[in-house]
Amino acid sequence: MDYATFVDHVRHDGRRLAAAASGNLSIEVPACPGWTVSDVVSHVAEVYEHKIVCTELGHAPDPWPPTWHADRDPVEWLADAHGRLLRMFEASGPETPSATWWPPDQTVGFWARRMAHETAVHRVDVEAAIGTPTPVDADLAVDGVDEILVIMLEGDWSDDADADAAGQRVTISTGGRTWCVTLRRESVEVTPGGAGADAAASIAGDPSDVLLWLWGRAPDARALRSGDEVALRLLRSRLVLATQ
Repeated sequence: MDYATFVDHVRHDGRRLAAAASGNLSIEVPACPGWTVSDVVSHVAEVYEHKIVCTELGHAPDPWPPTWHADRDPVEWLADAHGRLLRMFEASGPETPSATWWPPDQTVGFWARRMAHETAVHRVDVEAAIGTPTPVDADLAVDGVDEILVIMLEGDWSDDADADAAGQRVTISTGGRTWCVTLRRESVEVTPGGAGADAAASIAGDPSDVLLWLWGRAPDARALRSGDEVALRLLRSRLVLATQ
């Protein structure tokens, strides 16, 4: 998925998020315990502000966040920050430098991808709170599965070692792609395209359902789960920490 496509998803899902939130700010959001629609909208606006500043400064702002006006209308703030984020993307290219939390990629392109997924998932959160959510675009959802597994889940987990993780493998399949996740005591390894013939468990389904399951937004019934329940619980516990 290219840079322009990510930016288009930010544009369209941002507008849909604002439309869903308008007039519904006091409604609680089950996917984000303790938050209302107002809280979700303000969170997304603040996230947009942060990415704009990371690009303008060339380094992460510190301290963060600043003190926002307490009486600021969340939907108006979202619309304003969304517009400025899109203008930043349009004035930049995927290789434009920007400070990110992912050391291998310090570019605006990283943020275009991340904001496309941030916006889509929170758009679903708000739609689900007020009625029936619409799925995440299938191609975007497949890329989102790759992002959460490769960028957020894989790596060193020595600070949160789990003695029950002893090399269990879980395969995740959707949209014609497969990832094999190996859960170890102090690390997680993700192999895109890994067959995982000896996997203890598997997860499959429509791209949006699998993505939202990984993000803890979809009930177990929405993704096709099979195999060892211990391995699935280990994966879930790692995902909860990875996406905090």
